[in-house]
Amino acid sequence: MQPADPATLQTLAGRAMGTSWSVRLVNPGFAPLAPLREAIEEALALVVRQMSPWEPDSDISRFNRAAPGHWQALPAEFFTVLQAALHWAQASGGACDPTVGPLVDLWGFGPRPDPLAPHAAAVPSAGALAAARARVGFRRLAVDAAGQRIGQPGRVHLDPCGIAKGYAVDLVSAALAAHGIADHLVEVGGELRARGTRPGGQPWRVAVAGPGEGGQTVLALREQAVATSGDHWHAFEHGGRRYSHTIDPRSGEPVRHALAAVTVLHAECMHADALATVLTVLGPCEGFEFAQAHGIAARFCERAESGAVLRATPAFEAATAR
Repeated sequence: MQPADPATLQTLAGRAMGTSWSVRLVNPGFAPLAPLREAIEEALALVVRQMSPWEPDSDISRFNRAAPGHWQALPAEFFTVLQAALHWAQASGGACDPTVGPLVDLWGFGPRPDPLAPHAAAVPSAGALAAARARVGFRRLAVDAAGQRIGQPGRVHLDPCGIAKGYAVDLVSAALAAHGIADHLVEVGGELRARGTRPGGQPWRVAVAGPGEGGQTVLALREQAVATSGDHWHAFEHGGRRYSHTIDPRSGEPVRHALAAVTVLHAECMHADALATVLTVLGPCEGFEFAQAHGIAARFCERAESGAVLRATPAFEAATAR
């Protein structure tokens, strides 16, 4: 029988960004929880106001509607996320691309009235696919780093969903630290970041997708963030084929390899989130080589006739052996 958590280990939870969030925090002075909840919710609301394609008045939605030639100044948080997305787009040869929005929409995974509703099958015609691909390409995006602004070349549709959730985790963690909560575990839609320790100095333990009992394995996090990407969620079947929500911007189609999930450890959840997408798109072979070349702590879970096959990079083995 597991011992009960000490009273100083407290939990807050709610919903935002079309998903759930939860925070475990060590509160030895029993500071009031209401201001902490308010700080968490404001951090999440900031990400929605700036980066949600579901919100018509968000900064990203206004840019996506803008006419060719329009330059838009971005808030510091949005610009930080965009710079990270563009960095990994360049490094991966376009395996992730913040302009992938038209393809996400075309395949039925874009904004819709009810984000929790099941995805409708949406296999596009060759003509529609070609038209959407013509609108995608991170190199089309004009960026003025000094002015923190971006230029709309025409019909570019930004979609930060492969990185913004991770950034939201980082932002919530920073808000808690600013309120004096040094030891905490933040989770938003399955992406996590741990700071400090549990009461007694133990690491934060989290379950992630894997082949263990119940399809999960447990990781001990110490000043780390973790993100997992895979095809367990947001998919549809059509004509006997399963279509994953992970779109390869280079081909314009959902990935088709046998990779079931990728888990990435990083100091920042924003980068863990982006890298999980990059490695999922690249697949079990190219993705593993990319992770090794960049010193990324990643574990790949690949389907095989004999069952799930796990393969971890040296950086992942070192990070989880501490």
